[in-house]
Amino acid sequence: MKVEYVPLEWVTRTWDGVKDFISAAVELGKGEYTLDQIRAYVSQGHWDMLLVIDGGVIQGVATVHVYNRPNDRVAFITSAGGKMISNEETFSQVKIYAASKGATVIECAARDSATRLFKRLGFEEKYRILGVKL
Repeated sequence: MKVEYVPLEWVTRTWDGVKDFISAAVELGKGEYTLDQIRAYVSQGHWDMLLVIDGGVIQGVATVHVYNRPNDRVAFITSAGGKMISNEETFSQVKIYAASKGATVIECAARDSATRLFKRLGFEEKYRILGVKL
């Protein structure tokens, strides 16, 4: 499987082929983002889109927000659906992408099942994010 970065000028042409993967991720996101909001961030270039392709067929997609903190440049995975960073082969390609963007760390928010998977790829739990609506 190959991880491919989608250049901004190809996001619109790619969207229909990936929106179902992202939609599945949105359902687990507790309302943090809608599918339309993710599309807006990606199509405006605020977030990047990565695809996993196998045999010419899209198998998964992730969106990534790359930004600076005082001590790191972060590639934060904002959504992932399908077969994305599920093994060392695809994750090593995500690391190459992140490094090409100047990132010094890759981070994500994850539910328990994803946390167990990502720990096998070298992720460490930093903290848990909790929230309450006001």
